[in-house]
Parts: sequence; C-alpha cells; structure tokens
Amino acid sequence: MILYIKNMVCNRCRMVVEGIFKDAGLDPVRTDLGEVMIREDQLSSEQKQGLEHALQDAGFELIDSRKSRLIEQIKTMVINWVHHSDEQPHQKYSELISSALHHDYSSLSRLFSETEGITIEQYIINQKIERVKELMVYDERSLSQIAFDLGYSGVAHLSAQFKKVTGMTPTYFKGLQDKGRKPLDEVGSGK
Repeated sequence: MILYIKNMVCNRCRMVVEGIFKDAGLDPVRTDLGEVMIREDQLSSEQKQGLEHALQDAGFELIDSRKSRLIEQIKTMVINWVHHSDEQPHQKYSELISSALHHDYSSLSRLFSETEGITIEQYIINQKIERVKELMVYDERSLSQIAFDLGYSGVAHLSAQFKKVTGMTPTYFKGLQDKGRKPLDEVGSGK
C-alpha cells in the first residue's frame, strides 16, 4: 500500500517520516519524497489515527483524497526537478507532469490553481527562484552558471524573473545579511 504524505520535501523529511512509520510498527518498503510504501494492505483505524497524529506532530500530513494526492505529487515532482536534480528536464514541465500522472495537463492545472491559489507555472518559478537564492548563498557558481543550470535563456531572464518574484535584483539579494530563504514546503503557496 502506498500512503501519501504532505510536506515531505527533503531527504531529512524522508528519514523523519520513515522513523515515524517504524515507531508505529510499520516497516516501510520504500520511502520517496511525498510517499511511503508499506507491506500492509490496510491499516486499522487505530494505526491510521496514531500515524496521523505522529505525522502532524512532526509537521507532516497524511493525504487521503485523490485530488490532494495529485497536488502533492505535482509539488514533489517540481521540487525533485528543481532542487534535487543536477540538470533541468529537456521536456516542458507541463508534458512531464501530464505524462507522469496520466492526466490532461489543463485539468491538473485547474485543480492545482483552485487548491493552491497559484498556477503550476508560478509554483515552478517560485521553486526555481528559491533554488537560485540557495545557490547564490553557497557562492560557488556565477549567476551565468546558475541561469544555465536552471534552464533560463540567460542572466537577463533569470534576473527579471528574480526581481518580479522577490522585488529585488540578484545582486541586491546577494548583499543582504538576512537572505530571507524559505523552507521548501512554504515556497509558492498562493494562500
């Protein structure tokens, strides 16, 4: 059985969630961002309730509805592509999402917008800008290299998008003492 977990956006999150499942007497077969596969076919109501409470205490949420699972799968895919992949996909995000979830992109886009208050495209942009901030803080790559790595057409395109999202230029951001970075599960929420 696969269970979907909201806010599970990094490797540390996976370790915490895996520990919660083990503490609940469940042995995860596989733990990926946003989902856990367990050997059991069903959970008792007590197991499910205990798991929900333990996950909530750690800042996660067990997702029941099909629509919520789709939203979380979209977010997890985008986070993986932007933050955990060495290179950006060569296909359009819309094609990748539609193909991976076996749904028409326009219906996924409508569902995402209704639920999250922003478009999938804006969510992707917000995630990319957060990744730009992260890479700028590390100060290991030039802005030109960051633009290339994240699939921007150039520094001007990255800078324009950065300013539109953050209200400041990348150079100004780099000079700030408090960089104002966000946890990944808080990036892009339109609510």
